[in-house]
Parts: sequence; C-alpha cells; structure tokens
Amino acid sequence: MRIHHFRQESAAGRMAEKKMTFSRKNQLKSLLLQIGEAMLAEEVQEAKQEKIKYMEENCPGFSISGCMHDLQELCRKLHKQTDTLDEERYDMELKVKKSNKEIDDLKLRVQDLKGKFKKPILKRVRMSADAMLAALLGSKHKVSMDLRANLKQVKKEVKEEEKQTGDWRKNIEDKSGMDGRKKMFEAEV
Repeated sequence: MRIHHFRQESAAGRMAEKKMTFSRKNQLKSLLLQIGEAMLAEEVQEAKQEKIKYMEENCPGFSISGCMHDLQELCRKLHKQTDTLDEERYDMELKVKKSNKEIDDLKLRVQDLKGKFKKPILKRVRMSADAMLAALLGSKHKVSMDLRANLKQVKKEVKEEEKQTGDWRKNIEDKSGMDGRKKMFEAEV
C-alpha cells in the first residue's frame, strides 16, 4: 500500500513538472527579478533616508560668525566629539578582537569535541646527526657531529715487566721453580 501511494505522489510530481512550460518558467523568473529589483531600490532609499536623519540629529548645521571666541568654542566642541568617538571606536575594536578570539577558541573546542582531526602516524626516519642538523639549520650547518673524532685517544701503557720479559710463554721455563723466583727477586732489587 505504501509503494502504491509513493508511486501516485511521484507521478503527480512528474505531471506538475511537465505542466510548466519553458515560457512559463521564464515569465516567473522575470517576475521574481522585477520584485527583487524593487526591493533593492526600496532598501537603498531607506538607507539614504536613515543617513540623512542621523546626520540631522548628530551633526547640526552651524553658522560662522565673525567672532573668534565662537570659532574657538566650536573647535573645542569638535575636538571633544572626536575624542569621545575615538574612545568608543577603540573600545569597540577591543570588544571585537576579544569576541573574535573567543569565537576561534570555541571553534577549536568544537573541532576537538567532534574529533575531526586524526593524529598522523609518524614514520621512523633514520638520519645521521649530520643530516639532521643539515635539515634543521640548512646552509648554516658547518660543524661535524662525528662523535668518535671528538673522543680523546688513550694510549695503552705497556708495563715494564712485559717490556723486559717479552712474551710470558717464552720465559715460563725461566720463572718456574725456585730459581725463577730468585731471579725475579733479584730483578726487583
């Protein structure tokens, strides 16, 4: 029963589409464009009227008299107005900056809550210390990081006994028994 009802609706929709001719569509489009143009013209007129009304309220006309004192008072009044407007503008700019920062922070929170961003899987890269410094510092890299070259070389000291006797396997017979110990004792003294 649902399928039959759906078929009837889709058939009615197709018939409604077929009934509207190309000329009818063009006529409706042109009417919409005319209405839109009229609305835009009204908005422009309203904006002009609001501007004129605001200027009349906030910027009254003035008459210039020949008195220097009146001109100085007018200048002081205008300076006070510009100062107050500058203060208001500065306050508004700060409020806008603060609200923009809050908006950005909230956007970041929303993105974090949604979990849109996945952490990328880092690949293991095998680089020598020289290659890593060259990548980080670029052309400034001149120092070699060969760690073995910086190590001190320690020469192994050969004991005096080994120098005198040489290989222990050759002299083993000489040192064996009491005679060998006697020779060692005499050599030390």
